[in-house]
Amino acid sequence: MTEHSTGTGGPIDRPIVVAVDGSATSYHAAAWAAADAALHRARLLIVTSVPVRPGYGPGATLTEADVEWLRTDGERVLTEAARVARTTAAGEALTISTELTVAPIIPDLIDRSQSARMLVVGSRGLGAFRRELLGSVSTAMTRHAHCPVAVVRSTSATDAFSAGKPVLVGVDGSTNSMPAVELAFEEASRRKVGVIALHAWSDSSGIDLMPGWDAVQEREDALLAENLAGCGERYPDVAVRHVLVRDRPVRSLLDQSDEAQLLVVGSHGRGGFTGMLLGSTSAALLHSVECPVIIVRQR
Repeated sequence: MTEHSTGTGGPIDRPIVVAVDGSATSYHAAAWAAADAALHRARLLIVTSVPVRPGYGPGATLTEADVEWLRTDGERVLTEAARVARTTAAGEALTISTELTVAPIIPDLIDRSQSARMLVVGSRGLGAFRRELLGSVSTAMTRHAHCPVAVVRSTSATDAFSAGKPVLVGVDGSTNSMPAVELAFEEASRRKVGVIALHAWSDSSGIDLMPGWDAVQEREDALLAENLAGCGERYPDVAVRHVLVRDRPVRSLLDQSDEAQLLVVGSHGRGGFTGMLLGSTSAALLHSVECPVIIVRQR
């Protein structure tokens, strides 16, 4: 493990852990994680995996020279990711640690998630011989991690223009969405931006001619306000824009995400059952939204 520090800063809290594999998306993930760690004054831990098989048995395919090359390449990936992180957090008080592990990356990250503030992964990786696909890693983390998971796709949204955009959060009225609302307000407060709170109050699309929709809309508007009341009191510095739509939540959140630097959703909503690993809405958004997405599971 190596450590780099960009400043002396405040106390180091539970780390933000980011997995990298040398792909462009994993370096975007490292940049986003560095910016978020600086905001939270948390340590950043950058991890890559070189799962080396023992040199015996029919599955043994690596020579000692191969293993040494893999380790060297892993250190190269960590060095580049640390450089990206330091550049992103330039001028901020941030401690950066790097670690090369020989354990398979998925169980390793799940174990680390028990003590992490957040896990950050790219949406997909290189798929090279020595590396797990980050696509499979991101899927596994959103299903099994013990802490919130940020998935970064084609952009880290750390540029000056994106940094001024609000945080978007999906609110469905279920207890599962409340941790996501809380985290969205905290992120917005630290980023000094507002929150777009979107509540899709119908799972059907198109024009619905059923009578009584006005009463339903009034009820859903009151529900949205009730869900946001506590966070509004705790974060008075965060301006909130309510968006109430009669449409499918995936399409509504996707449309609004163009205006946001970050999307926060619960792992599953009112349609999920107890113990459900990942809801249909959050799963669909991971494959479609361009800005970083945080999946929050109710502990």
